[in-house]
Amino acid sequence: MRIFKTRTIATEACKKGRVVMGDNPVKPSRMIKVDDIIKVRKPPVTYSFRVKALTENRLGAKLVPDYMENITPKSELDLLEVVKISGFIDRRKGLGRPTKREGRELSRFKEESMDDGWDFDFDFDDDDDSFDYED
Repeated sequence: MRIFKTRTIATEACKKGRVVMGDNPVKPSRMIKVDDIIKVRKPPVTYSFRVKALTENRLGAKLVPDYMENITPKSELDLLEVVKISGFIDRRKGLGRPTKREGRELSRFKEESMDDGWDFDFDFDDDDDSFDYED
């Protein structure tokens, strides 16, 4: 498992303080050694990795498990599963654009309400004195 997809994203994460060794945020150029524990905060989870070996060259994502061990606590991984399952169910109403599904449901509702004989085109005449307003 590769931690970040690109080196640029990894650098940005280091600069934002999301990569920590011990209790200290690290710079992108930080040298690591075998048995170092690296913590990476990718909200809502903080992943933990132990360096198993070092390499001189860059390598493909499939070879990374030979050099790094994922030691993230089960509680953090369980939190990730809960977030995946909930998805957009807990999205606060009124924030952001509706999802495609919500948009389709809204369109379907509008079409059905217009087909059911609802008439939202009100015609108000100013000359009509059918209402008596009492003081």
